[in-house]
Amino acid sequence: MNTAAPEIVALKGIAAAIIDLDGTMLDTAPDFHVAVNRMRAELELPPLPQKTIIDFVGKGSENLIRRVLSVDYSPPEVEQRFSDALDSYQRHYAVVNGSYATLYPGVVDGLQAMRDKGLRLACVTNKPLAFALTLLQKTGLHAYFEVVYGGDSFPLKKPDPMPLLAVCADFKLQPAQVIAIGDSSNDAQAARAAGCPVFNVPYGYNHGESIQDVDSDGIVASLLVAAQNISH
Repeated sequence: MNTAAPEIVALKGIAAAIIDLDGTMLDTAPDFHVAVNRMRAELELPPLPQKTIIDFVGKGSENLIRRVLSVDYSPPEVEQRFSDALDSYQRHYAVVNGSYATLYPGVVDGLQAMRDKGLRLACVTNKPLAFALTLLQKTGLHAYFEVVYGGDSFPLKKPDPMPLLAVCADFKLQPAQVIAIGDSSNDAQAARAAGCPVFNVPYGYNHGESIQDVDSDGIVASLLVAAQNISH
């Protein structure tokens, strides 16, 4: 297995950036940990360690809850319990959303540097939109973004390209002019399918898998480093 990070190639002709939320701008794993285990307590299930929950993050709340239930139940039993478990999780997550999350280094400086370069910014996450908006507002990031889309904004979510192509249409830009930045294969696969360039950050979740194995245009240490390698 090749563990070397792909060389960062400075990208020109970029007019906008689509940036992921969980694992890219914010470490929200502690929020997930608290909400999931409060849900599990309601179901009289033992708590899970945060590392286990992190490996389940990234493909939306529905996938998260199915994976969490699959620790204890067979697939048919998961489906029997899924609706009640999802309702419980969303109720608890609405209470803790942002309370335990922290900004990754370089996020605010990176967003400001992109804005200073004249880039238009969108946030596209698989988190439900209502939770994403609350989190962006609570952490002071919302003002940087013209557009925010969540996992329930369209019929399909990342790794499908639909949300990224919607941003390109909103901004009236070709996909080649719009870079996607995220922490996982979801972001890279969606970008490749949409025809967008893509940078990955190395510190996020990526379903517990190595980010070095993901097809991207480079691994950047922070959003600030990303900004430094983007120009019109």
